[in-house]
Amino acid sequence: MIKLHDKYFKPFISAQEIDTAISKMANDIAADLGDEVPVFIGILNGSFMVVSDFVKKYPKPCEVTFIKLASYEGVKSNEDIQRLIGLTQDLTGRTVVILEDIIDTGNTLTEVHRIFKNEKVKSLIIATLFYKPEAYKKDYKLHYVGIEIPNKFIVGYGLDYDGLGRDIPEVYQIKTTQHMTNLVLFGPPGAGKGTQAEFLKEKYSLVHISTGDVFRFNIKNETALGMLAKSYMDKGELVPDEVTIKMLNAEVDKNADANGFIFDGFPRTDAQAEALEVLMESKDSSINAMIALEVDDEVLVGRLLERGKTSGRTDDADESIIRNRITEYYTKTAILKDYYSSQNKYFGVDGVGSIEDITVRLSAVIDKL
Repeated sequence: MIKLHDKYFKPFISAQEIDTAISKMANDIAADLGDEVPVFIGILNGSFMVVSDFVKKYPKPCEVTFIKLASYEGVKSNEDIQRLIGLTQDLTGRTVVILEDIIDTGNTLTEVHRIFKNEKVKSLIIATLFYKPEAYKKDYKLHYVGIEIPNKFIVGYGLDYDGLGRDIPEVYQIKTTQHMTNLVLFGPPGAGKGTQAEFLKEKYSLVHISTGDVFRFNIKNETALGMLAKSYMDKGELVPDEVTIKMLNAEVDKNADANGFIFDGFPRTDAQAEALEVLMESKDSSINAMIALEVDDEVLVGRLLERGKTSGRTDDADESIIRNRITEYYTKTAILKDYYSSQNKYFGVDGVGSIEDITVRLSAVIDKL
């Protein structure tokens, strides 16, 4: 991910993919034009990299020149295009190939067609490396297209954001959701995970999403997902991951402007971790880290037995049940530890000490993300 001015951009199209697309365009045009010597025309500023790489790959003789067009942006509608730098050669009867870096709305093509109609060219061919079909509003034929892309802002390979990014050899796409910190917080029973989640959400302005709380909210309010989840629970069956993910998706959407999220109680399997990653990617974000509080078993047992004196929870009062819960936690966490470790996203934090000390340790991890 890169930052240009105030915006973040994520990798989108690699230099190799660009090279392959340009090679194909060059070979296709050469095959179609045969022995004819075309005039390739780039439109500045964006097309300088496309034209440079294209003509180096074009296998036959050709001529190259540039024109520069710009809209009266801020003065008139950008339907109005101004011809800033014109042509210096006679193109009468010549085959002209316009090499564009990107075509989105197609407004520039109106002026291009007007200019070259007046030049009395033999034929006018439009070739573009990138094309946004969702944005295109004109009827002009595009003869050659390198890569079709969605209608999102991109930078790199000649394209800029407020002057920056033209020099980047790859293409990056703007992140719809700007920088977020998303954590998966884990800890065995009695580790103090809930307490720490409260401190962290306040300190970093994150939204704490507890799977248990989400389930209880949806069931209590009899939402469609809540009733569906309840139907499985009433039969003693596990709620399918798909239902849980839909609930989490709704929670994320409700907090679209958040600085990030703390996921508590989910995921618990590789499949759930992958599903959560897909969910965050759909929001132009990702999971930054899994942070696990590490506490010795005997300390956990002592804490839970002490808590059981006042919590009223039967599973806090029976030592054998407590030990089974701890064993179950480690069994599940071991899987996820491997999953996130393979991505260098697993962080174990000592969970023994005062609440303040543990918060400091967790903060040290988060501050480095």
